Amino acid sequence: MSDNDAPASAYDMTHEDEALERRTLAVMVDNEPGVLARVVGLFSARGYNIESLTVAEVDASRHRSRITIVTSGTPHTLEQIEAQLLRLVPVGRVVDITKSKRGIERELALIKVAGTGERRIEALRLADIFRANVIDTTLESFVFELTGGSDKIDQFIALMQPLGLVEVSRTGVLSIKRGKEKG
Repeated sequence: MSDNDAPASAYDMTHEDEALERRTLAVMVDNEPGVLARVVGLFSARGYNIESLTVAEVDASRHRSRITIVTSGTPHTLEQIEAQLLRLVPVGRVVDITKSKRGIERELALIKVAGTGERRIEALRLADIFRANVIDTTLESFVFELTGGSDKIDQFIALMQPLGLVEVSRTGVLSIKRGKEKG
């Protein structure tokens, strides 16, 4: 195989007849220097894409952090990602939230919209429908805070585009499982 024939990424390798799936993985890790770099390095070294990444310490007494990663690939590629994550020493557990019927995913976004007159009124009307909170306002702009699924946030942003969308800041996906068990 020549260099021109080489696959562009891990997604192009074997199992190409399988459809791409989106997955949200919750990765519990030891909170120590370099852990995030090792996890991200695993993805980049193999040509896997990270669509969303959030990380925070969730158990200070045990020095544990939770990394939530949204990625896409064939089912085979996604299995490989999970297996490779589990081989990293500081990784304690990997949970595929997407596969769980009890999984919950949410994202937070701050959306700045500038406008006056009818555009301003329409932006406020839509914000009310989407249950977005106004967290800052001037005579010519708003900053809305919106929490929900990524699709909901995408829809709100698309509707704000013609009304004067200025800027968007998003947290990335957070996830958890319903019920009393750890996820």
